[in-house]
Amino acid sequence: MTTIGVLALQGGVREHATMLQGLGAAVRLVKKVEDLDGLDGLVLPGGESSVIDRLARSFGVAEPIREAIAAGLPVLGTCAGLILLAERLENPAPGQQTFGGLDVTVRRNAFGSQRDSFDASIPVAGVEGEIDVSFIRAPIVVSHGPGVEVIARVRDAIVGVRQGNVIGLSFHPEVTGDDRVHRQFLAEVARHDG
Repeated sequence: MTTIGVLALQGGVREHATMLQGLGAAVRLVKKVEDLDGLDGLVLPGGESSVIDRLARSFGVAEPIREAIAAGLPVLGTCAGLILLAERLENPAPGQQTFGGLDVTVRRNAFGSQRDSFDASIPVAGVEGEIDVSFIRAPIVVSHGPGVEVIARVRDAIVGVRQGNVIGLSFHPEVTGDDRVHRQFLAEVARHDG
């Protein structure tokens, strides 16, 4: 059985875990270094990126996650997860760090505050049809390197990217109950393991 870790320090952990379990994956909540052992993939959920960063460093999991990503572990990051995967932040919180993995520059809260949050139906490369997603204080990708594939846009902004085994999304597919992004991620994890 495929085992997917969900970084469980803060944010939308339960929704991702429920969706992955519904698709037949075993889910392990990642809070400490040993929780990373033997994972087939990792999800970095939405939440407060600066808080997740601070807690990851405090719990000692930031560097092991950075190393696992660099070693090729398949990763899906949504909203704050995209921020954590970025190599560069345009407007970081004071002292904020990232795990890296995506050769992108990300702007946090690019669409505005919580009250500016919105739902949309958008196409995502590799997923059939449009998917219903939520943008909640969402970031955008403002620039990317040549090895990065843009997989989703909304309002002319880049909101989904892929580089190797790493996928970063500005939005929350787990909030709307549409499981196609998670289904695609599990298929990529299976190909990676195969």
